[in-house]
Amino acid sequence: MTAAFGEFASDGGSIHDFPIGDLMRPVRSILPWFLLPAVFALAGSVRAAESFPNRPVSMVVPYSAGGSADVVGRLVAAEMSKTLGENVVIELRPGAGGNIGAELVARSARPDGYTILLGSLSLSSNPSLMKLKFDPRKDLVAVAGLATLPNLMVTAVSSPYKTFKEAIAAARQNPGKLTYGSSGLGTSSHLTGELLNAAAGIELLHVPYKGSGAVYPDLMARRVDFLFDLAGSSAGYVQSSKVRALATTAPRRSAALPDVPTIAETFPGYEFGAYLALFAPAATPKEAIARLEQAAAKALQAPQVKERLAQMAAEPVPVSSSGFQKYFDNDVERFARLVREGKLKPLQ
Repeated sequence: MTAAFGEFASDGGSIHDFPIGDLMRPVRSILPWFLLPAVFALAGSVRAAESFPNRPVSMVVPYSAGGSADVVGRLVAAEMSKTLGENVVIELRPGAGGNIGAELVARSARPDGYTILLGSLSLSSNPSLMKLKFDPRKDLVAVAGLATLPNLMVTAVSSPYKTFKEAIAAARQNPGKLTYGSSGLGTSSHLTGELLNAAAGIELLHVPYKGSGAVYPDLMARRVDFLFDLAGSSAGYVQSSKVRALATTAPRRSAALPDVPTIAETFPGYEFGAYLALFAPAATPKEAIARLEQAAAKALQAPQVKERLAQMAAEPVPVSSSGFQKYFDNDVERFARLVREGKLKPLQ
């Protein structure tokens, strides 16, 4: 991996540093009495911004325990805690392809910076694929980008498909008969399979599960033929010879798995990854966003975080709030375009 994580990080915004007491004395003598409440409210907001955070911050992870999002979230949360001086606590809210946790933050959380979301690709794809009770672009704001992770296409070690090309050939000879498991509707593992169907002109049948961890027993027992899973989650199974890796969705071969070909080697232009990024409710104060952004950017520079992300074949994304917001908006439009072009079909 050539680019360094955190290299896109912004310096963030500075917080007012004038002394509140000195501000108040002339105000009392100059302003009319009826304006004083507004001034004191402003002073209170400045104090709040300067002291943020003064209690633990909750990071909602909308995926199951032990997956790539959980692993990265815990690493980043631990480092952010050091910078913020308050604990960043992981709160797992899995289900509905990430929608349950995302909706909780978007619609129910107070916009004060104390509840943030570790979001992933489903935030970009699901608005075009299904009806949601929230609008990610209107109800959430980007805090910081963390990384983008490729998927691996894996199969059982006892599977007759020894290579990616053999799997594609078998799928073409048996349309609609071979299956792939995913971590749920609208997740990156689901979309990886559907985009491969479109690129290869095949028909793998989708079998959704509640998290990728639930697929592996059925995969190893050959009740499903394939699984598309994030490299960070599947590499351990591959390296322990529990499953066989057939291909990666990354733009280049991974240093951790150099013998695993990219899908693009067979179907040029195919590239797919699932980003991980922090989001907050849209009305969260800019000062809180800036503080969280700075802490996340610093976390990405921690040696243990950089090492783990490299092991997961992660690639960098824009780290700054503004930079990742643009990246996110473009990704939402990308999925809308894929649906318009018929490469992805709405789920309901």
